[in-house]
Amino acid sequence: MLLGREFRRNLKGLVIWSIIMAGIILMYLSIYPEFAKSQQGMEEMMNTLPEGMKKAFGMDRLSMGSLLGFYGIEIHLMTTLLGSIFASLLASNIVAKEQHEKTIEFLLSKPITRSSIITQKLAAVVINVLLFNVVIVAASLLGFQFSKDNDVSLETFFLLESAVLLMHLTFASVSFLFSAMLKRTRSVVSMSLGLVFITYFFSIISGVSDHLTWLKYVSPFKYAEAAAIISDRYFDPLYISIMGAVIVCCALFAYWYYSKKNITV
Repeated sequence: MLLGREFRRNLKGLVIWSIIMAGIILMYLSIYPEFAKSQQGMEEMMNTLPEGMKKAFGMDRLSMGSLLGFYGIEIHLMTTLLGSIFASLLASNIVAKEQHEKTIEFLLSKPITRSSIITQKLAAVVINVLLFNVVIVAASLLGFQFSKDNDVSLETFFLLESAVLLMHLTFASVSFLFSAMLKRTRSVVSMSLGLVFITYFFSIISGVSDHLTWLKYVSPFKYAEAAAIISDRYFDPLYISIMGAVIVCCALFAYWYYSKKNITV
C-alpha cells in the first residue's frame, strides 16, 4: 500500500523533527519559573525595546509575566516557523521524488491510478503534519506543569494550536502542489522554503510598518499570530477561510495537473 510505504519512508524525519520540537518546547517552559521570579525586571527590559520590534513580535499585547504570554512570545515562533519548514520539506519531496529517483515508471506499472497516487501521498502528508502537531500540543501541556502558577486557559491554547495546525497544512498544501507540478526536487524544496521565509518576512514587515499592513493578508504567519489570538481569544474567520481555500485549491489543482502531466524520467 502506497500510503504505508510513504509513512514508513518519512517516519524517521517525523521522529527527529518531533524530538527537536518537543525538546525546544520543554526547555523553554522549564525555565519559565525563573523568568516569572524576575517579572518586573523583564517588563522593564521589554520596555526598552523599540516599539516596532515589540509590535512585530506581539510584545506590545502579551506579557512575559503570564505563562501563555511567555509561550506566545518565546515558543510560538518556534512552533510556527520550524513546523512550517518541516511541513514544506515533507510535502515538497513526496511527489517529485518519484521522477527524480526514476521510480515513477515502476510505480505506474502497478495497478494504481494517478489519482490514487496523489490521494495516498497527500494523506501521508496530512497524517505526518497532524502527528507533528500532536507532539507540539503534548509537549506544551507537559511543559506547562513546570509552573506552579499554571494559569493557562486551555480553550485559548487549543485555539492557538488550531491556527498553528491550519498554517502548517497551508504550507504543506502549497509545497505539495509544487511537488506535483515540478520534476526536480531541488527546485521544489527551494521554492517551498523560499515561500516560508518570504511570508515570515512579510509578517514582520506588516507589524512594523503602518503603510504595509496589507502584507498580513499574504502571510499565514500573521493569520496564526499569537498576540491576537491570545489577547482577544479569537481566531479570525477570514483567516480560517483564506487558509482553508488555499489548502483545498492546491489539493484540487494538484489532482488536475498530475492527471494530465507528461511524466518522463
